[in-house]
Amino acid sequence: MPLSLSSFPVEFVMFAAILIGIAIYHRYAFAISVGGVGAIALYKVLFTGFKTGAGFAGLATHFGHEAVLLANLLLLLTGFAILARHFEESQIPFVMPNLLPDNWTGGLALLALVFVMSAFLDNIAAAIIGGTVARSVFQRRVHIGYLAAIVAASNAGGSGSVVGDTTTTMIWISGVSPLAVLEAYIAAAVAFVVFAIPAARLQHRHQPIMKDAAPGLKIVPGRIAVVSAILASAIAANVLANLYAPELLDHVPLVGLAVWTTILIASPFYHPEWSLLPEATKGSIFLLALVAAASMMPIDALPPASAATALTLGFVSAVFDNIPLTALAIKQGGYDWGYLAYAVGFGGSMIWFGSSAGVALTNLFPEARSVAAWLKAGWFIPLAYVAGFGAMFLLLGWAP
Repeated sequence: MPLSLSSFPVEFVMFAAILIGIAIYHRYAFAISVGGVGAIALYKVLFTGFKTGAGFAGLATHFGHEAVLLANLLLLLTGFAILARHFEESQIPFVMPNLLPDNWTGGLALLALVFVMSAFLDNIAAAIIGGTVARSVFQRRVHIGYLAAIVAASNAGGSGSVVGDTTTTMIWISGVSPLAVLEAYIAAAVAFVVFAIPAARLQHRHQPIMKDAAPGLKIVPGRIAVVSAILASAIAANVLANLYAPELLDHVPLVGLAVWTTILIASPFYHPEWSLLPEATKGSIFLLALVAAASMMPIDALPPASAATALTLGFVSAVFDNIPLTALAIKQGGYDWGYLAYAVGFGGSMIWFGSSAGVALTNLFPEARSVAAWLKAGWFIPLAYVAGFGAMFLLLGWAP
């Protein structure tokens, strides 16, 4: 019998302590997450064992199963940090003031752009591109509430596309039709209106958008080509593997390797900013530690599938990795998949470390690594989540 505290597994108590520690002492988030995952692993080795076996052998087998996911996340988060600098040096972010409206609707248009990009790009890439543009057009004074909205736009935009988010891709390769996930865009569109308008107005009060780009700027086509090639390689690896060899994704971090292969091939022509890697790697390891800790939680099943369960999973996704939650939901069955895709895709936007897009963006904006500041400034995101979910329920009902 696993040791428990008031019938509540100790692993959950330890995981909750990690999350509380990060929320209160966000400056020490890295040490808390890495130390916490080590403590949970040691506890399971000594007392409860793993689903894969007892002791260190069980630990090794468990992380053998998780290795591909963790490697893929590390490669993508660090690779997209390099992509962000290539994009910045292409000069496109600096000419965007000439393309976006001059008032608060400029910020709204940028969020809409992130939403659309995320439908066919990885949501990490969409968030990073949006953040890079925002840093330029708002002269490096980006409000935390607007950063939260960028993350929300990237997660909402990917929620109805089977190539827009890892969770929707998982649902697709399990045999669910892409059309069954597409309905998530009803909720995502309503949520976007609810969070994007106040976020854009908030940013406009904090720092208005630049009215005109600096004179004499020249686009660097080669940098644009590198960015395009990196994104194309990620999309191609994901789509082609899912169509023709989905089992390969369980054994090889294919998408991350495709991104880094393209970066290295292009490096003799356009030198990457390697100095970004230490900080990006540190931020990535923070997320990997949380994902690893979540993977060791003794969850064997979810409550019976229902609209209420799906709604709850969105809030759980803000603090608990959405990939194992999605895997459990697929195994259990009985869901209306559009609701699940929206819930686990968008729900992580509520806290900065609730999604990989949030962690990637805070690598660019470290000042956003505060749970209290994120919740206070991004108050409209939980409201938008519930509004979107409610709108879809009223329009479509629950139809598993």
